[in-house]
Amino acid sequence: MIKVLVSNDDGIHATGIKTLVERLSLQYEVYVMAPDRERSATGHALTLHKPLRVDEMDMGSKVKAAYSVTGTPSDCIKIGLNAVLDIRPDIIVSGINHGPNLGSDVVYSGTVSAALEGAINGVPSLAVSLLNGYDKSADFRHGADFVSEFIPRVVQAGLPPKTILNINIPAVPITDMTGIKVTTLGVRMYTDTYDKRVDPRKNVYYWLAGEIIDDSDEAPDSDVVAMRNNMISITPVTFDMTNWNVINTHKELFERGIGPINNH
Repeated sequence: MIKVLVSNDDGIHATGIKTLVERLSLQYEVYVMAPDRERSATGHALTLHKPLRVDEMDMGSKVKAAYSVTGTPSDCIKIGLNAVLDIRPDIIVSGINHGPNLGSDVVYSGTVSAALEGAINGVPSLAVSLLNGYDKSADFRHGADFVSEFIPRVVQAGLPPKTILNINIPAVPITDMTGIKVTTLGVRMYTDTYDKRVDPRKNVYYWLAGEIIDDSDEAPDSDVVAMRNNMISITPVTFDMTNWNVINTHKELFERGIGPINNH
């Protein structure tokens, strides 16, 4: 039976992960390592300056083991694979996230970072998000069904080294979805504005309140456009951040000696 490790960044009590775990445990051997509370937009942060506490949780009799972790999503995967679990998962699924992770969102996303940590450790990994998951009435069931059907394909085919699949699911009934598309990352920029406020003790604080910039110039094969067209978007994402397109040009520009530095 396929062994699946599930994590997220919305916390172990979030509806998205509960729905996903419930669905996957009907078909697979499921393990859970998730933050004890919401850790959205933590990126790939790791906890270095304080201990991590891991508590066993009850997520249903069909779940092999579930743990909450007082750390980030990346902590959850790292400690799960290297200290807590006595099995090696066949695949890692991070999600289902409450809200999309499109374009530049992946840089900040704890959901995506948990999957990337899986890839760093050599485990095929998926990051899964639902477009309107912020809505308290959001239905994660069709997303969980898709993931359950998708897992065997990934396990059988494998993924290239250093690569995850970032999956975004439109927030429409499955009958209104128009297909599945392998996409590139879009742009999805925000207006970085901060509300300046004053607390009851007259101390000034700031609250990030940026809005999404609606960019009609997104590439037609981007994840952003796929979402607009009610398509499930699957984007291969790598943690290899080398810009290979400029390597040769930059060698010519920058490998010459500067000052006392000479190349021989």
